[in-house]
Amino acid sequence: MAAAIMPSTVPGLYVVPSSQNLSGAEIELVSVDKREYRLREALVRHLETEQQLFDFIIIDCPPSLGLLTLNAFVAADAVLVPLQCEFYALEGLSMLLKTIERVRKAFNPALELQGIVLTMADKRNNLSEQVAADVRAHLGAKVYNTVIPRNVRVSEAPSHGLPALVYDLQCAGSQAYIHLATEVIKRERSYVYG
Repeated sequence: MAAAIMPSTVPGLYVVPSSQNLSGAEIELVSVDKREYRLREALVRHLETEQQLFDFIIIDCPPSLGLLTLNAFVAADAVLVPLQCEFYALEGLSMLLKTIERVRKAFNPALELQGIVLTMADKRNNLSEQVAADVRAHLGAKVYNTVIPRNVRVSEAPSHGLPALVYDLQCAGSQAYIHLATEVIKRERSYVYG
């Protein structure tokens, strides 16, 4: 695990990048004992043996509910769900919430829904506003106040191999992510310090 951790261009931020090897991992995991716990066990081993400590470990999952995502849910304390402000995303959210509940019952009783982040919002589009209103009506305080707008500069950043904040700190999307980070940290502190 330690060999896979790489520093990024952002001070204090480390990444474990994906590779082509990960594409076959899901198939290989099918026949492995305790396959749901592989990521959790690797993280625990790393944290027990290394001196490097992290304030947060964020596991970015594919938008599918396969064994890789299941491993992430079993290893995690909480799930933060980015939700596109589109109609079909609401149907996917319902399925995801049921899956989180199943994982909590079967594998990880500590797993909780950290929150929902509304993304790709377009203020010119009534649908975006309607989706946001529906999600807030059903999930209330679980929905973050910060909304990530549709933003060309954020979309361009990966093609330049840079995080959006490094690519264009001043664009609306980057500024929204900064506000979201502040909101996440405040929410975390309120859980820890009451």
